[in-house]
Amino acid sequence: MLRTALRNVLAHKARLIMTALAVLLGVAFVSGTLVFADTTATAFRNASAKSLKGVAVSVRAEEAPATPAGGEGGRRTTALDTALARKIRALPGVASVRPTVNGEATLAGRDGRPVNADDNSQNLATNYLRDKDGKDSHFPLKEGRGPAAEGELALDGKTAEKAGYRIGDTVRFATDGPALTKKLVGIVTTDDPQVTAGGTLTLFDTATAQKLFRHPGQFDEIAVAAQDGTDEGALTDRVRALLPGKGARATSGTDLAAEQAAQIAKNTQSLTKTLLVFAGIALFVGVFLIANTFTMLIAQRSREIALMRAVGASRRQVVRSVLIEAALLGLVASAAGFALGLGIATVMRPLLNTTGAGLPDGPLVITPAAPLSSLAVGVAVTVLAAWLPSRKAAKIAPVAVLSSVDQAPPARALVVRNVLGTLLTAAGVLVMFYVSTLRTSTESHLMTAMLGGVLTLLGVIVLAPLLSRPLITLAGRATTRWFGVSGKLAKENALRNPRRTAATASALMIGLALITGLTVGGHSAQRAMVREATQGLAADYKVTNSTTRGLDADAAGKVARVPGVAAAAPVTSAGLDTQGRYAVITGTDPKAFGTAAQLDFQAGSLSDIGPGRIAVSDEFAQQARLHVGGTIDAELGNGTDSGTTSGTGTGTDSAKDTGTDTGKARKKLTVVGIYASTRAADDALGTLSDVLPYSTSSKELENVLVKAETGQAHGLERKIRAALGDSPLLKVRSQEQLVKENNGPLTMVLNMMYGLLGMAVIIAILGVVNTLAMSVFERTREIGMLRAIGLDRSGVRQMVRLESVVISLFGAVLGIGTGIFLAWAGGSLTTTSMPLYETVLPWGRLGAFLALALVIGVLAAIWPARRAARLNMLHAIQSA
Repeated sequence: MLRTALRNVLAHKARLIMTALAVLLGVAFVSGTLVFADTTATAFRNASAKSLKGVAVSVRAEEAPATPAGGEGGRRTTALDTALARKIRALPGVASVRPTVNGEATLAGRDGRPVNADDNSQNLATNYLRDKDGKDSHFPLKEGRGPAAEGELALDGKTAEKAGYRIGDTVRFATDGPALTKKLVGIVTTDDPQVTAGGTLTLFDTATAQKLFRHPGQFDEIAVAAQDGTDEGALTDRVRALLPGKGARATSGTDLAAEQAAQIAKNTQSLTKTLLVFAGIALFVGVFLIANTFTMLIAQRSREIALMRAVGASRRQVVRSVLIEAALLGLVASAAGFALGLGIATVMRPLLNTTGAGLPDGPLVITPAAPLSSLAVGVAVTVLAAWLPSRKAAKIAPVAVLSSVDQAPPARALVVRNVLGTLLTAAGVLVMFYVSTLRTSTESHLMTAMLGGVLTLLGVIVLAPLLSRPLITLAGRATTRWFGVSGKLAKENALRNPRRTAATASALMIGLALITGLTVGGHSAQRAMVREATQGLAADYKVTNSTTRGLDADAAGKVARVPGVAAAAPVTSAGLDTQGRYAVITGTDPKAFGTAAQLDFQAGSLSDIGPGRIAVSDEFAQQARLHVGGTIDAELGNGTDSGTTSGTGTGTDSAKDTGTDTGKARKKLTVVGIYASTRAADDALGTLSDVLPYSTSSKELENVLVKAETGQAHGLERKIRAALGDSPLLKVRSQEQLVKENNGPLTMVLNMMYGLLGMAVIIAILGVVNTLAMSVFERTREIGMLRAIGLDRSGVRQMVRLESVVISLFGAVLGIGTGIFLAWAGGSLTTTSMPLYETVLPWGRLGAFLALALVIGVLAAIWPARRAARLNMLHAIQSA
């Protein structure tokens, strides 16, 4: 039986090649993911080990509050200072200490535009610490020298290239305020993964770094190197004894390495699991192709198997022969898939880094688990898919089948299958209807949605033979009307074996169901995000600061004086607590805001807003039972009351307040208007003078909305930047840029998922090709008879093509319909984080999917149709 299995593999190698490709692609995905995970984890560990090389103890500053704006530039304080560094250096067993200062510096390129303005890459900055030889071993010099004075800086090579700077150039940058300039004196290299993945690195001398990010003599971290033979644990204890009670923490090098290793494992585990899910989908689709192939091979070899049974082969031996054949196929395909997976693992890192993943460079790491797991998965999936066909082969009677080749499945089996499919589909639909009533995306709700989706898909797969008859009959009417006899024959061929047709279509259905669900959900989310980014916004530009620090209070006035600006509305916000209900109030200039934003007032108007007079959204008015003309006793700000003091009064009786030195106050406010809830304004809207003293951005503006004069919007960005000091921290974004920024991360994720799910569609296409090719083979005599009674070669080709198209469209209709339903039901889980979400069908893309199915059907039939048309008529009629 082993020799028989080997002979069968070699005899049908052309027919099995598509099946092997399905296994190969699925295993390539699995092996690529495993190798990529090992490679990434090792690269992170190597980068971490290099950064911790020689570090016996790390003393790090704990989070400290920033100095209030206006107090020395908003720099943060830290418990680590020069005196502490000296004390640590004097401890026995200490070889050296390296005190570092860390911060962020946003660079402007030579073209004046901020570097990394359109992505979330890190803009790192630190101090260049000279060793005894005058260089910093952590940042090897590539050109020039290290910064040594306040007016100097150094950049890493990739940053300098990206920004267009050379040694001697004047570099513009900003940390948390206006733009600064320094001379570029050195270019260094670094292995920091955040930098190699697209971030920037700026180096200053220690005194300058402290001035920019801390206070003189203060640090973020002190790395301690130990002398040979020094006990790391004992040294850590000695360092801890020197630390103040709060504000600093000492960790041994060993513990720090363990912490970083655990964090690396956690970071890579999520990505690995996600990729393996898509690999599982590809393999699941491949199961249909494999099972279909073996079912058809067994049907074609039924006489051969009957003869084997007649000469003494037992049922167990027949099953074993088929499974050995499947195992050999799986082994060869898995080995090739593992080789392809190495290529996938190689390109995955740079591909993900384009999305800002920040993965470090490193060689491929192939652990024994990767090839063993890949081979085991490939063989197991192939054998599992061939198990049912092997049992069918074992049931072939020695004599009864000698005169028959392909029998339709017994009615009883299809009845049982239809009942099971109905139960699975009903259960899945009921679960998804329950999911559609949920409004939060908790982990349990997501798991429920996944369960409902899986049950629905399985139910549709099981019911596919039953659904095939009405849908293919409907499609057959069109093919018969348009293509005559060829169209009618194509319909009959597709209906001849409902199980085979369903299995072929189901593979395509799964891929298109997932892609359709992803497309509908993603399109709906993008539409919601567009609405959220621009709802009620009439402004041409929105000006913000890229750091937590806001804009100066006079920024709107400066922008308003720019030629071409029609209005500049300052915007800030503060907490508002009334009658135990917390809300957010927006402070602005009502007149300018009316030009830059569009509010739908149900009562009152923007012109009614003034000192002590506010408008509220309809939702907040309903929750707090507010009405026009009513007065509320509200608490503004986000601080903690510590008593009452004289407030900052607005100069009107209605706005008398009691405040505190913590930025919180009680005010009596009169409601003068109610507007429809919108993203352009918060729960309430008041004047800038009422809100700014208690704003969440430390008495600074959060943004400025700019409306351009008619025909003046183009080129206004540069003028606005110039009016505000042209700091690289400034973000001046048009509505189009706001939408792009909001949708950017989601678009990247969707594109990556489309690519991953595309693997399943490719496998499904192979399934259609394989099914048609083998169907042509088993219908050789029939095709010869059709040729004999007058069907020409072009008619045969058209018949096979139409059969392929009908099967593909059947799978597409099932997949698109199922995907739309799952996307609609699961979309409710996004309403908490995305209130404006509603299911919107992208008709153009759905039509493109149907067109894609049509193209798949035509392309998949090229080889089988050509083969069928070239059959010799007489030889075909004489074939057994």
